[in-house]
Amino acid sequence: MEKTINECFYQIQNGANIKQGDVEGGFPITRIETTANDKFNRDRMGYAGITDISKYEAYVLEDGDLLMSHINSVQYLGRTVLYVKQPDEIIIHGMNLLRLKARRNIINPAYARYCFYGHTFRCQIGNITKKSVNQASFAVKDLKQIKIEVPSLDVQNKVVVILDRVQKIIDMRNNELASLDDLIKARFVEMFGSIHESTKYPYIAVKDLTDVTSGGTPSRDKTEYWDNGTIPWVKTTELQNNVLIDVDEHITEAGLAGSSAKLVPVGTILVAMYGQGKTRGMTAYLGVEASTNQACACILPSDKVDSMFMWKYFELSYDKLRSLAQGAGQPNLNGNMIKNFQVLVPPIELQKEYVDFVNQINKSKVAVQKALEQTQTLFDSLMQKYFG
Repeated sequence: MEKTINECFYQIQNGANIKQGDVEGGFPITRIETTANDKFNRDRMGYAGITDISKYEAYVLEDGDLLMSHINSVQYLGRTVLYVKQPDEIIIHGMNLLRLKARRNIINPAYARYCFYGHTFRCQIGNITKKSVNQASFAVKDLKQIKIEVPSLDVQNKVVVILDRVQKIIDMRNNELASLDDLIKARFVEMFGSIHESTKYPYIAVKDLTDVTSGGTPSRDKTEYWDNGTIPWVKTTELQNNVLIDVDEHITEAGLAGSSAKLVPVGTILVAMYGQGKTRGMTAYLGVEASTNQACACILPSDKVDSMFMWKYFELSYDKLRSLAQGAGQPNLNGNMIKNFQVLVPPIELQKEYVDFVNQINKSKVAVQKALEQTQTLFDSLMQKYFG
């Protein structure tokens, strides 16, 4: 049976307008980042030194509340998390997240949360979205009119049990991958000391180890630059801390000659200098000869350092790289920043020993990743079955 959001929820409201800071003090307050990665993140809340809750009692979260992003980048609009209250916990509902309180005799909040990630609901959110230069939003009055499929509570509860069970396996696989990544970091520290403050071995600027270049984009107006192209052309969105062999697009010899794109060899390290979201600072190791767009820094192979080792060093330096970015609006890296970036350079035999260790761990990661992808496929098919 279809029902409107308004029929399913007796309260849909924005949070308290409180100026927040990051310094802990007083009761925590939700912010947009609290819903990052589709989870309720207690480590990503704001504070305002509020110790007297009496003024904000109407905004204190209760078990089963849903928090939905309604002012955000387009792809994050409608992102919803379920709040599960911990003992004696007091959290204030902050601005820019809608709180939805379910009519429990009609809808299970956990079922609603899954429903809000279904294709049908996502399409309807797109229909009510209003875009602006920096962000998008939708109005509560429009949200209330969206219709969703609401079966009996017994059916809802069964759906939640099934999806929760599969989601738990997905979370377990992701935790396994994170643990393997932690092992790689721990081995680095064990062998070489601190990633960026080691006293065991020297730090050398990339420009003193090898050459750094970048690419370009052949004109899209010239079909001869793209049609039947055979030269891999890499975009920053394809840099996922991965070995790159297959890419989405290819250019022709004419496209290479008629643009600033360059052919770089196997073993080149690619670094995303700019891009949306988490892209900036992401890396890849070229497993094939390829060209790139202008947003990729290309660190060429050198006999002064093992390319695979330096790639892993850049991968471990993701946060530091991102912190170097400059510019208003969307901060970017540039070629000089990459050239001057300091890389720890131990003896070559130790570099190779570390790379061998990483390769062994990566074999385990491949097996876990395969199992994760299979479970994710199952989850996606169940979501399609239940929510369209």
